[in-house]
Amino acid sequence: MIDQTFIGFRLPPHTQVVEKGRLRFFARAIGETNPVYLQEEAAKAAGWVSLPVPPTFLFCLDMERDNPYDYMDTLGIELGKVLHGEQRFNYYQVACAGDRLTFDSRITDIYQKKAGALEFVVRDTAVFRESDESNRKKLADLRSTIIIRHR
Repeated sequence: MIDQTFIGFRLPPHTQVVEKGRLRFFARAIGETNPVYLQEEAAKAAGWVSLPVPPTFLFCLDMERDNPYDYMDTLGIELGKVLHGEQRFNYYQVACAGDRLTFDSRITDIYQKKAGALEFVVRDTAVFRESDESNRKKLADLRSTIIIRHR
């Protein structure tokens, strides 16, 4: 069982720059046909600074940390026993290509179901747009829940 004293554990923050080519690739991969996500001219005509980030792309950027599963090692979780439980996004602003985003994650809950056969780990991530060193604006809150199967 996972030690509940890990509730509150903070992962090292990481920063990613939103890149146009990756946005276009992601948009095509999810079947997006709206030119706002594919053509910079269309995005600017719609009022965006550049290509806007599709809704679930922030989860992909969060996985760009050096070792996206290192917190599982720290908590003693075997990757082979992990199931995807849930993802949730609350947006306050839209990110666009060229934005520099910082992801700040914490473990916010650990609980069990089915007499301990299933353990749940909830990780909340605040995403900030970094305009400059003194100006940090919250862009979104992400929640990811993983399930660990025990026999």
